[in-house]
Amino acid sequence: MKKALFIGVFGMFGIMALASCKKDYTCNCTVNGNEATLQIKDAKKKDAQDACDDAEATYAQAGTASCTLDAD
Repeated sequence: MKKALFIGVFGMFGIMALASCKKDYTCNCTVNGNEATLQIKDAKKKDAQDACDDAEATYAQAGTASCTLDAD
């Protein structure tokens, strides 16, 4: 019985460790001195960072732009 319980608990932790952690993020940008905010919902950190970098590249076409990613 103890062995079955141990395997079950270990299995649950294994599944939780392998599950991707998705969060909500905010991409805060300053474009030519003006503030812009982009909400990124249910994303992995890498995907949110990529979206924020893409936003910075898009805003940079209008002038000077700088964006930072923050977790909600």
